Amino acid sequence: MRRAARWLAPALLLLPCAVACDPAGERSPSFDAQASASAVACLAHQTGTPDKRYTGGVASDPRSVLELMKFYTANGTKAYCDGKPPTEADRRWTSLYVSLGGDPVHVVQSH
Repeated sequence: MRRAARWLAPALLLLPCAVACDPAGERSPSFDAQASASAVACLAHQTGTPDKRYTGGVASDPRSVLELMKFYTANGTKAYCDGKPPTEADRRWTSLYVSLGGDPVHVVQSH
């Protein structure tokens, strides 16, 4: 039992990185749900694009996917805070929302 505990503890510390790190070992940017607020006044532009947490099929992180779906369902049609149109990264997130089954009426398709 002690032998298993010696290798299990370090393996558990690496688990979050196995789920959300890029090949270089750095954590990739995740979806910005604006502090997980259920309703926001305006949208912040996304700084990263969807990664395996969102696109990995059965290997996706359900919490991350649900956060994305909840956020866009509640806020996806709001204007961006800077008044500019969606960026390429923003469009990739909204396309993912729709491809995961989200209703397109809940997201800004273009501006």
